[in-house]
Amino acid sequence: MKTQLEAVRETFDAVARLEPTLEAAGQAMVETLKSGGRILVCGNGGSAAEGQHFVTELVGRYKFNRAPLPAIWLGGDTGQMTCIANDFDWLDVFARPFEALAQPGDLLLALSTSGTSANVVRTVQMAREKGVPTVALLGKPGGIAELATHALVVGDFGTARVQEAHLFFIHCLCDAIEEAFPVG
Repeated sequence: MKTQLEAVRETFDAVARLEPTLEAAGQAMVETLKSGGRILVCGNGGSAAEGQHFVTELVGRYKFNRAPLPAIWLGGDTGQMTCIANDFDWLDVFARPFEALAQPGDLLLALSTSGTSANVVRTVQMAREKGVPTVALLGKPGGIAELATHALVVGDFGTARVQEAHLFFIHCLCDAIEEAFPVG
C-alpha cells in the first residue's frame, strides 16, 4: 500500500505542473459550449470508460441540476463499433463517426493512456484537418500530444496512475464547465 500511495503522490506532483494547460483546456471547452458547439469524445478501454463518464457528466449532471450540455461519445454502441471495425477498419471506429458528426465550432476530447492509440491518432489528425480544436488526456508524449491543441500528458507512471490522473482532469474540466453554466 505504501508503494501505491507514493506512486500516486509522484503522479499528482507531475499533474500539478499541468495546471495552466488544464485551465486552458477548460476554457476552450467552455467557449465551445457557450458558442453552441459540442464536445465529441473518443478513447479505448479504460479511456473509453472515462470518456463516457465525461459525456455523462455533461449530458446528465455533474454536481448541479443545470441544463444538459451537448457531448457525444464517438464510439456509439456495440453495433456501430463492430460494423465500422468489420466493414472498414478498427482505425476508423472513432474517425468515421467524427467525420459524420463534427461541425465547425465543435471540440474533440481524445483520451489515450499510451498517447499513441492509432485509432485516436487518426481521429485527432482528422480534427486538425477540419480545424476542430482538441483536448487530449494522455499518458505519454509523442503521437497525439504533437497534434492536439491542448495536451495534458501525465507521464509514464503506469496505466492505473495515468487513468487516475485522467479522471482528476475530467472532474476539473467539469468544474470549469459548471462554473460557466450555473443552475437557474
